[in-house]
Amino acid sequence: MNANLIEIFSSVQGEGRYVGCRQLFVRFEGCNLNCKYCDTENQAGTHPICGVETFPGSRKFHDAINPLEPTEVAAYINRFTMELPHQAISFTGGEPLLHSAFLQELLPMVNTKVMLETNGTLPDRLARVIDMVDIISMDIKLPQATGEDHWDDHRRFLEIARAKDVYVKLVVSGDINMDDFQKAVDLVAGVDPDILLILQPVTPLNGVEAALPEQMLELQQQALESLHDVRIIPQTHRMMDQL
Repeated sequence: MNANLIEIFSSVQGEGRYVGCRQLFVRFEGCNLNCKYCDTENQAGTHPICGVETFPGSRKFHDAINPLEPTEVAAYINRFTMELPHQAISFTGGEPLLHSAFLQELLPMVNTKVMLETNGTLPDRLARVIDMVDIISMDIKLPQATGEDHWDDHRRFLEIARAKDVYVKLVVSGDINMDDFQKAVDLVAGVDPDILLILQPVTPLNGVEAALPEQMLELQQQALESLHDVRIIPQTHRMMDQL
């Protein structure tokens, strides 16, 4: 089982619970959603090559021809982690769980903690790899972002993910639907009110407007009525002009 990757590189984690940690990023091509604020070109079949950083943090890349085999990707990962300690390997995308069969082959060959950055809509595929994953960064995608309703999938996904170090991320735009926001909060609280919820102000793209600071504080206060830990964390890697 091979897969198309976009890039493999070392950088700081710019989002979520582990913001600021040095991580190795493995970015898959392809996604099952089309979020209006997406900042990644990830359509399947659009990347004939994968950019592989030559040394951690160098921002110099060489080309690897797609599709790649699990053994090839494992060799890149293990070389990176030998050259520099990384807190975790972040498998991101796109949607990495579209490649769950590839991950099942790859993950037993790597020697660092595994973090999954996922849109949280593929619970059956998560179940296939859950025993090989350490950290799960799960998005909840509101219908206004995707044009689709994923509440049932999100609930099933979180019920599986709670067995691991999981947190939920919710991207907030200026025009957020308040009923859907509360539904997302209730979904997390219904699974476990101790699960961390991160409110991430949207990075304005494609005409999507950012939420105002006072709006973010009001949303945090509302969520704290049901959840024990709610944090506001923007995309900090963009402040550093990092990938």
